[in-house]
Amino acid sequence: MTADTAFEFDLVVALPPKAPDEAALLDAIFEAGCDDAVIGLGASGVLALGFTRSGVDAEAVISAAVSQVLSALPNGAQLREVKPDLVSLADVAARLKVSRQAIQKRPIPPPSLGGLYRAAEMLPYLEAHPGKVSDALASAQGWFLAAQAAQKINAKVSLEGWNAA
Repeated sequence: MTADTAFEFDLVVALPPKAPDEAALLDAIFEAGCDDAVIGLGASGVLALGFTRSGVDAEAVISAAVSQVLSALPNGAQLREVKPDLVSLADVAARLKVSRQAIQKRPIPPPSLGGLYRAAEMLPYLEAHPGKVSDALASAQGWFLAAQAAQKINAKVSLEGWNAA
């Protein structure tokens, strides 16, 4: 039997026009079983939810969270992004609690888009070189391990929309 991994990921959801007020949205999300989410309501019409959830397969864990969240929201709510996928060096450094320069000193994969890197590609590069960066990886393992699933789900969503099946 494979041990569960705690995957760390964020969901970004666009809300439909005339969505219920924030309190009603929060109540619905809580009632759908997402009482473990850290919820951000900063941008109008956008909801961000941060999760740490355990399981064997990151894609299954993230997909279950997406289904739970979308079932709680009004019709027309759309999954926009699962993070981490495309990340900046500052994102990686903040997650590892090191400076951005500490990341830049190491061999890293080429950027994928406008200075953003695929989080899934960063881990092997960072693990390969001993030092404070590789020492810090243990605390961010769940974030990096969710990255490949986030990338895969984002590709599906951009091509087909969200379909839990």
